[in-house]
Amino acid sequence: QVQLVESGGGLVQAGGSLRLSCAASGNIISINAMGWYRQAPGKQRELVAAVRSGGTTNYADSVKGRFTISRDNAKNTVTLQMNSLKPEDTAVYYCNALLKSYRGGYYQGDFDYWGQGTQVTVSS
Repeated sequence: QVQLVESGGGLVQAGGSLRLSCAASGNIISINAMGWYRQAPGKQRELVAAVRSGGTTNYADSVKGRFTISRDNAKNTVTLQMNSLKPEDTAVYYCNALLKSYRGGYYQGDFDYWGQGTQVTVSS
């Protein structure tokens, strides 16, 4: 069974920094991409940043220059360093991984897995 376990998050003042980490575990064969999404109250979940296995990254326009995503392929972890935080960054942040695994003893092709979510609150 694949699990994504998140850590980090919390309450910070505007202009401050936070670091989110996520570790994937279980019967993983390979991970295509890992990333972070967020969902604010009353809004749809949106991509914040993602990194593919080769290192290619993409960011939402709203976080470019402030957030940095990094990945440790050997440890199956992804980290999001968030600097210069703004109140509009307040949301529940979810770790995501697109990966291949063994599921119930059978090969499972690329499938999306999600963490449980961690709250990030930025006060003005």
